Order: sequence, then C-alpha cells, then structure tokens
Amino acid sequence: MKRPQETTPEKVPEETKPKKKIKGPRAVGVLQLTKSGKATLIPVAILVDGKFYDASAYKADPIPMALEGGTVYEAEQAGDSLGLFTVNGALHSKAQGAPHPWVGAGSFLPKGTEAPKSTRKAEDVPVGMDSTGKSGGSSSDDRPRLKRGTADTPAPTPAPASTPSSTPAPSGTPAGTGASSAPSEKSGTAAPPATSQPASASSGGGPSGQDAAKPAASPASDKSASSAQESKAAASQDSASRGQASDNNYRPTLRRGKPTESAPQEYDAALADKSNAGKPASSSLGKAAAVPSEPVQLVAAISDGGGPDPRPYQFYWKPGEEDERRQQMLTLAGNEVQAYATTLAKNRISATPPPASTTTAKSRKTPARPVQPVLENIQFRTFDVWATSQPVMILSAEAHFPAAPGATTAPEQYSITLVARTDIYGSLRKLYAGVTDKFHLDVTPRLELIDAVDADGDGRGELLFRETTDAGSGYVIYRASADKLTKMFDSLSE
Repeated sequence: MKRPQETTPEKVPEETKPKKKIKGPRAVGVLQLTKSGKATLIPVAILVDGKFYDASAYKADPIPMALEGGTVYEAEQAGDSLGLFTVNGALHSKAQGAPHPWVGAGSFLPKGTEAPKSTRKAEDVPVGMDSTGKSGGSSSDDRPRLKRGTADTPAPTPAPASTPSSTPAPSGTPAGTGASSAPSEKSGTAAPPATSQPASASSGGGPSGQDAAKPAASPASDKSASSAQESKAAASQDSASRGQASDNNYRPTLRRGKPTESAPQEYDAALADKSNAGKPASSSLGKAAAVPSEPVQLVAAISDGGGPDPRPYQFYWKPGEEDERRQQMLTLAGNEVQAYATTLAKNRISATPPPASTTTAKSRKTPARPVQPVLENIQFRTFDVWATSQPVMILSAEAHFPAAPGATTAPEQYSITLVARTDIYGSLRKLYAGVTDKFHLDVTPRLELIDAVDADGDGRGELLFRETTDAGSGYVIYRASADKLTKMFDSLSE
C-alpha cells in the first residue's frame, strides 16, 4: 500500500545552505556578568580560515589574539544583542589546573546606553600647585605655556621675583639673560625661563642678594614638578597613540557599535609575571578575575569585524504546546536515566555470587514495574536554530532514584542532557542524550547549556555548552543536524 504524500514536506536542516561562508577571524567567548555591572571575558574559540582554534592559545605572543586591547565583543542572548564588551587588558594565571588560564578584563556597555564621554587631557596646571610652585594655591602658573590662539598675540611676560631688596639688572648683565625674550615676541611663543639665578641676585653680595636668591629656587622646583606632570601626560598620550595604532593589526573587532572606552592601556605580560613573582598562584589573575561573591550570569559573546548581523533564535510556542513538549522531554529523559542505571547494574560485579534459583517457571512472578527517577533542577530551552520554525529542544536536569526502605546510604546522583527536535508527524526525534555520574565523567561529560550562538557566521545557530570531565572543565560547540549533534569545537581536546 502506497503511503499518502504529506502536504507540507519536512524541511531538512542540511538543505538550508548558508548565504556566505565566513573565513574569519571570528572569536567566540563567554562573558561573566554580575548584577553590579562587572564583567570578565573567557575566550573560547576563534575561527580563522574556516577552522576553529583555542582562543586562549591562538597567537598568544604574549597575549592571545582574542584578548588584545580594544577588541569589542557583542554579548548575545538567544541571538539578541545585550550590549558591547570592550577588552582593556588580559589577565594570565600560571596556576596548575586553572580552569581559565586567560581572562579578559574590560567594561560592559548594555544595549541602549551611551558610553561615557571621557578623553585623556593633560592638566594646564598641576593640581594643588600655585604660581610660586607651592601647594594649596589655585592661581595659574606663571611659566610661559603654548596655547591656542593667533600668532600675533604676544605671550605674557614672566613676572620677576617679588623681593623688597631686588634691584634692576646692571649694565654688565650677560646678554643671554636679557635677550631671551626678544625672539619669543617675534614668533608669538614665549620662551621658557632660564633656570639660573635671576639678574636681581647678581647686584652684589650682602643680605639683599641672599634674600633674592631664596625665591629663585621656586621656578626651578615648579619646573621640576611640571616636568614630571608633562612626562606623565606624554606617557598617557604615547600609550593612547599605540592603542590607536594597534587598531590596524589583524585582530577580530566588531564593525558595529563603538568601544565603551577610548584607547585602552596595553598589557605587558612579562612585567605582570615579574610583579606576580613570589605571590600565590591564585593572585595572578588580579581582582577582576577573582571569583565574585555575587551570582554570575554566563552570556555568549561574538567578536567579528565583517560577520553577519545577529539574528534571534528564540522560538515562540503556541498556547499550551510548550507544556506538552516539556512533559514529553521529561518522560524521554526519565527513560534514558532508567536505561543508564540498568546498564550500570548489569555491568556491576558483586562481591558475593547470587544464590542459585530454585523456583520453577510457573512460580515466577511478573517483574515489577521499574521505578522512575526523580528529576530536579530542570532547565528547558527551545531555539529556532535553522530559521525554519522547527524547534530544537534542550533539557538538562539532575536525577536520582527514590531511596529504598531501610537504606542507609544516599541514592546515587545522575545528570542528563537531552537534545531533541520534532519531526513532520509531531513526534520527538532524539539528537543527543548524555547521562553520566561522578564516576564516569571520562566516558560521558556533563554538559551545561550556555546559549545558541552563530559560531561560524553562516546565519545558523550552534549550541554552546560548558562541559565537565575528569580532566577538568571547558567549552564545546555542537551543530544540530537532522539526526544528531555534530561536534565543531572542544576546548579540552584542542
């Protein structure tokens, strides 16, 4: 009998080809956000020439390419933009077994807010210094300074030292002291004052000459203090120019949006290693990478200068349909946990052999119905990763069986991650089922869903998980196909 043809044929995900293949560089990270607005970035993967690499190790000379200063990441939730994160520095930990050896520190600008307008500008007068070089004054400095204006405007002449015993310079004063202001009046720019003793002090010895020599040290000290201030301003401007020049380097930056801060300071890993020498390994990450006491939200982040605009992957259910699908996923998850526990029981070798059975076939009883596990900490999310209005459902939970009467030990704990989709007949088609416990993490890792993100820039969404194995914790990216999940990147196997 020929099967009738369906009016709406099923759309296979492989038939939906991407419009443009992105070669990169395109970086994927996980942003750690707190309620107070603090944020740090964990580099996960970077796509270069169509191949994924570990972002925490790619071109780490000495800083990974994904954490260079000024790199902008766009935080996304189900494909929708949450804001921009600008990397201002890279923090490195040399502790053995550190889950994240590299962490990016910076500032996060939520969507819809404006970046603070702040520029680096040297102060005209050092803070707290008056015209005599003493602290506590608020008047302007008497040194000649360059300023904007026309060249015809003469610069103010430096005021002579105000001393009751000061006398005009004699005719025998050297020409260098009296003629220094002449070129300045012609060019419109005042020349810096001489650091030698003023002419009033050369009129002869005696008390008047000694009193006049005392204020002569004030311009020198003022100049030294101002020189230190100018050197700091020059250093900040130099670092800003280096930060702007580094924008031309081959690194991933977003073409949309603006950095939340201008010209971040560069990070020298060699100097950081020297400063961290002799300190505990846990302190090398600094305050920004320290584990905060408040809850942390993990958000996927993308940095790409020429990739596609983000598109939402949120799937919208019809009224009452989500509860029905959720219950179907819970039933399927319970069956997977039951099958896993049964397999473990069959493979377990008992210390004492079971007694020989003396019952006959007639006296055998019908086997009891298997006990269903109890599911806790259930998380159920759905995405439209193929843009075909076909949901991909992800359920994760903790499971255990009810304690037997009179049992003295706690029941074993299991964790399950289940991924399924619906077919044309409305039934669930399992794409992935991973059940594990703390003794078998080397066989099946424990997966925690982060989000759906376009990791390769083809317009389709991939699933980003945080995995935990016996070797540690890392991140893995899966692509959902019609029948299974295909692994695209695994940070623990790179």
